[in-house]
Amino acid sequence: MKMLYEGKAKQIFETDSEDLIVKFKNTATAFDGKKKDEFEGKSELNLAFSEYFFDILTNHGIESHFVKKVDKSSMLVKHVKIIPLEVVVRNVAAGSICKRENYTKGYVFPEPLAEFFFKDDDLGDPLMSESEILEKKLATKEQIELLKFYALKVNSVLKAHLDEKSIVLVDFKLEFGFLTNTDKIILADEISPDTCRFWLKESNESLDKDVFREGTNDIITTYSKFANILNIKV
Repeated sequence: MKMLYEGKAKQIFETDSEDLIVKFKNTATAFDGKKKDEFEGKSELNLAFSEYFFDILTNHGIESHFVKKVDKSSMLVKHVKIIPLEVVVRNVAAGSICKRENYTKGYVFPEPLAEFFFKDDDLGDPLMSESEILEKKLATKEQIELLKFYALKVNSVLKAHLDEKSIVLVDFKLEFGFLTNTDKIILADEISPDTCRFWLKESNESLDKDVFREGTNDIITTYSKFANILNIKV
């Protein structure tokens, strides 16, 4: 298969159809790639998490690019044209917003926050206002509202599901794209501990990539523990 794109955590390959293959990598990166390492089995875990969460969202009427698992580290996906925006939803203050806005880590927002970041590694994926999105013609006003609607719906569904498992959905990053040859927007990318923050409700123990960022625990041990809590078989 011809590789079309390689990012920090995934490779994308063409197929004989319009669909694509997304192959997860064992690479973990943090701080815009300044910290980087390889972890055997990480690709399998992140694929398993993504399949698990995409299936839940599909059952709640939220369409994604996920079609099916192909092998232990690859999934077949619908071909979408990615919108160059990351939509971040925050339920609890953690990470960059604590530095940017001086929130105390662990502060619970009365209502979830939805933020947009411009997908540009050279610029460090900067925070972007809706006015800037419109000025740069990255999305229309209607599309911006649709992205927020979908992101907050994802939040509502996953937050309720994880609450039953005594897991706090702290925050997460989503990407969306236009389905090939249409103006239909669907969920894309992945949903995993690489792109979300999850805490154990009783202890606030991190079950995500923060353990790698902060050097507090082994990433495979952490992800495997989370998979066991969700009864995900890898």
